[in-house]
Amino acid sequence: MALVSRLRLVRLAKGLFPALCRPDDAWALARLEPDEALLYRAMDVRDREHGVLVARRLLERWPEAPGHAVRAAILHDAGKAVRPYRVWERIYTALLENRAPDLPPYPLRSGLAGAWQVRLHHPRYAADRIADEEVAALVREHHAPQSLWGKRLHEVDADY
Repeated sequence: MALVSRLRLVRLAKGLFPALCRPDDAWALARLEPDEALLYRAMDVRDREHGVLVARRLLERWPEAPGHAVRAAILHDAGKAVRPYRVWERIYTALLENRAPDLPPYPLRSGLAGAWQVRLHHPRYAADRIADEEVAALVREHHAPQSLWGKRLHEVDADY
């Protein structure tokens, strides 16, 4: 089985069984500003673990990564915390991502429409809550990278 398939299966298992997740919260919190730490703490354990893995992979590939890029990597999915983690909604919206309805980011809806909004607009939801504009800009663009560090963040995020 390919490495990517194994990683996706592990992520699915952790999605179903969050007790399997072990985010290194101390490592992440030591790198974040106080307002960013509040966002991080509000994230689901699965998203926190993913953010730490992405940030560490970023540093493995580019040890010279600036602090704002590492912080953006940790927080890139923080916008998903605007609503409860529902694994089946996440699976559904991921599988049918190319068929996502064109929904505006606000007002945030309930049900499946809200799940689609989070899938589409979570970078904006997070960036709107991050005070440091360099971090916010990278989080905002992590699905449509424009800058060098945005492209690098997108690349390592795609590994997971």
